[in-house]
Amino acid sequence: MPQSIFDRITAFNAIRNPNIVKYKYKRMSRDAFRFFRGTCHLFYEDLAQSTALPTLPASPLAWVCGDLHLENFGSYKADNQLVYFDLTDFDEGCLAPAIWEIARFSTSIVVALTQLGFEKKAIEQACQVYLTAYAHTLKKGKARYIEPQTAKGIVRDFLKQVSENTFKTLLTERTETDDKNKIRLRNIEKRLLPLDAQLKEKLLTETTLWLKAHREERFHWVILDAGFRISGTSSIGIERYILLAQNPRNPKEMELLDMKQAMPSVIPMFMPTDLQPTWASEAVRIVAVQDKMQNTTPALLSPFIFDDKPFIFKEMQPMSDKLDIKTVFQNTENTHHVLQNMGLLTASAQLRSSGRQGAAPADDLIAFGADTTWQKTLTAFAFAYAQQVNSDFEQFVLEWGKQKKT
Repeated sequence: MPQSIFDRITAFNAIRNPNIVKYKYKRMSRDAFRFFRGTCHLFYEDLAQSTALPTLPASPLAWVCGDLHLENFGSYKADNQLVYFDLTDFDEGCLAPAIWEIARFSTSIVVALTQLGFEKKAIEQACQVYLTAYAHTLKKGKARYIEPQTAKGIVRDFLKQVSENTFKTLLTERTETDDKNKIRLRNIEKRLLPLDAQLKEKLLTETTLWLKAHREERFHWVILDAGFRISGTSSIGIERYILLAQNPRNPKEMELLDMKQAMPSVIPMFMPTDLQPTWASEAVRIVAVQDKMQNTTPALLSPFIFDDKPFIFKEMQPMSDKLDIKTVFQNTENTHHVLQNMGLLTASAQLRSSGRQGAAPADDLIAFGADTTWQKTLTAFAFAYAQQVNSDFEQFVLEWGKQKKT
């Protein structure tokens, strides 16, 4: 007898902290789009194994972020101190057919816009806007990027708004002063949880030593405090920490750092075993894929080993934010403008990383972009899988409700 949706999800998340993963299930139960965000593994299982879905056409092998959806685009402050709008999550990053990346993204368009009340014809047009921009950028064969100086419309407004945020504001939101007048992280329910004293001490010691050993002099800072961070949807349940760092030469100068456990990508399970490069760790994989695909990476992005587990280390910036679908996709004009940018950036990331470590050369991607015959099949797949997502979501909510009562 086939496993239920709830069983498939709980089996995948069984290795995660059960006291934390409940927050993931709660978020997934809010709506179908959040459910889709939290079940990347179901997407690739079904893509590889389901006979009820349209078969996707062949496409060149490319570096993919692997979990591309509407809210995995956002802004961030790069290590050159400039703010960019780009793909932002590479946890599932690996080599895969280029069309798998855009199939997941196109499905996210259908799921999200259906949820927001768009008519089917408008959703079809939205998918076509994204795919046209993606294919056109591939066909031209030149990677592009978006920053405040070149952004237009709602993306420009978004970057401007994010750029006006200050680190002082972020520190005020995330920290407090204790009765000894020492600054520490603020425990925020369902967002930041306290750590066991022994674990915290080990974390503070090892991250401070690592910063001194691996970064330039300006990052020879001391880690003052740490907490367990709950963020996103798909990654909830894995180990993730927020660190408060202080410059010992100027105690008023502080930064927040993000440290996230690196887990294996689900995609290689459905690919030939000898296709992927050999990585020293999952963290090395994620950083390498992000470095290939992004125009410029976030500050301090590095792999890090703690307690014999791989982690991704980076600065947590006030200029880091993701587009919220309820805010951005309020009308057709905004929707089409943002999707054009996302199509351009998806193609640019694949072009930028083409020909590297097993990826197809740029000429293959250019030819794929020039061939429009695959777009109709891909759109049909997106609508078919979105229908399945909604059905799976309803089953999940029903079974999750039963589990909470027991």
